[in-house]
Amino acid sequence: MIGPSSDAAELIAHLETLRSEENVASMARFGIVTRGALGISNPGIRAVARLAKKDHLRAMQLWRSDIREARLLALYTAEPKRLTTEEARHWADDFNSWEIVDCAADLFVEAGLDKLISDFAADEREFIRRTAFAMFAGTAVHLKKEPDATILAWLPLIEAQAGDPRNFVRKAVNWALRSIGKRNLACHAPALALAKALAGSPDKTARWIGKDAARELAGEKLLARLR
Repeated sequence: MIGPSSDAAELIAHLETLRSEENVASMARFGIVTRGALGISNPGIRAVARLAKKDHLRAMQLWRSDIREARLLALYTAEPKRLTTEEARHWADDFNSWEIVDCAADLFVEAGLDKLISDFAADEREFIRRTAFAMFAGTAVHLKKEPDATILAWLPLIEAQAGDPRNFVRKAVNWALRSIGKRNLACHAPALALAKALAGSPDKTARWIGKDAARELAGEKLLARLR
């Protein structure tokens, strides 16, 4: 039986017992990188994480396994207060799939590593750049006490990278813009203004991001909720 005293090898051995080749095949259809994947759902991994509890040093060992599910388990069981900037950068160097990125972004936000955002946004690697915008979205949605000025200061980064046509970047940029606009009334107007500006861009990717975000941000139901 796994538990808080289980080491990385024992947890990996347990994950191996949950392998599903059928799930691996279905994951590929959602754009998830399946190299090193066992086919365990995220809820399944979270269930293992609840039994294993937090253990930062063990999380580091799990990450080094190169197994997708072990890396997700590392993200779920790392201790945010102990996560350093250097560790986050090291993990980011290994990012190769969107669902790993989005899970890591939540951890990085919880760990207060927002100073990495601008560096990640400027990085040319697709999944590291996605991390920045996933962190934008997570902060806008979950950190209600964060000053609105901090959130709005990211809009120029969104505008700057709105022309990146890579699938996992453009979707994250769009996600970040919509999340900022849905935060509150103070953030809504500047985000909608940027969305409308991008919608008129000659760049195809920026135009898609802007039109899609503007469509949601201009909706009456959203406006009624924010008022």
